Amino acid sequence: MDYRKLGNSDIAVSVICLGTMTYGEQNNQEQAFAQMDYAHSQGVNFFDTAELYAIPPKPETYGQTEIIIGKWLKARQHRHKIVLASKIAGPGEEWIPHIRGGQTRFNQKYITEALDASLKRLQTDYIDLYQLHWPERKTNYFGQLGYTPETETSLTPLIETLQVLNEKVKAGKIRYIGLSNETPWGIMRFLQLAEQFDLPGIVSIQNPYNLLNRSYEVGLAEISCREEIGLLAYSPLGFGTLSGKYLNGQQPDQARLTLFPHYTRYSNAMAITAIEKYVALAQKNDLDPAQMALAYVNSRAFLTSTIIGATNLTQLKHNIESIDITLPEDVLEGIEHIHQEYPNPSP
Repeated sequence: MDYRKLGNSDIAVSVICLGTMTYGEQNNQEQAFAQMDYAHSQGVNFFDTAELYAIPPKPETYGQTEIIIGKWLKARQHRHKIVLASKIAGPGEEWIPHIRGGQTRFNQKYITEALDASLKRLQTDYIDLYQLHWPERKTNYFGQLGYTPETETSLTPLIETLQVLNEKVKAGKIRYIGLSNETPWGIMRFLQLAEQFDLPGIVSIQNPYNLLNRSYEVGLAEISCREEIGLLAYSPLGFGTLSGKYLNGQQPDQARLTLFPHYTRYSNAMAITAIEKYVALAQKNDLDPAQMALAYVNSRAFLTSTIIGATNLTQLKHNIESIDITLPEDVLEGIEHIHQEYPNPSP
């Protein structure tokens, strides 16, 4: 396993991070324990979760992923060996009314409530990386294109959010702060305020990045390199589509998009054509399509860690093994050629 510094922190995290959003929905506790055991045995020291999980979010599974991880940490006595990341959900009245009425604000009341509940579920006194899951303000995330300025009067000032998080750092409840689904303006504003008021800086940003969505490279990648804020890449396989397993109308049993077909971000016509070309490129070079896609993400200079998810140990083993793959120059050139033909079909 390879390790990289988490931003400008003193923590070294595995380049492969274990994503856990299936725990409590597609994976039961026994299966989740087996995944965490295996990942840890392979040198994966970085686990990512969120209060929102399991996915898809619903009242009956809210917080179940953290509960399962907490039971594993207690049973294995591995808390000191794991870099643990979690997130506070943002506002979402229409789709997560079960989480604080969908009215989350990143203020003293809600951050305290969410953090303390996560700590209890995770059976730990601290979280290594605490992230804002998506912005409180209305902006571009979750694939939204176009931007319409809006006057919002009820937003928590970003300085207030940083001050509250600083209190939690001083209290020892969190070690470092991260953002997720954030824009260049958002991250630079947080950095500016942290420097101006001597508050904790941001060490990471968790955004989507894969062969079908390289929009991170515009603006955010430069910030990652110049400001030492590493990308934690989620959806590196585009909901599994880059494995090729959904091509030609296939619907594998118990697969994510078979169970939840409304997740269509990576399933539009242009994306499918691009996937066909990436899969063909991998096969031409005797590479597994999923491992090729992951190896590409792993190799980016602005990347800190690639968040992989799996619903069984075979997938997990396969995905972790991508860390051992160095893509030949002609494969990298082939990827760039396809990208020029089909740039970011699933932003």
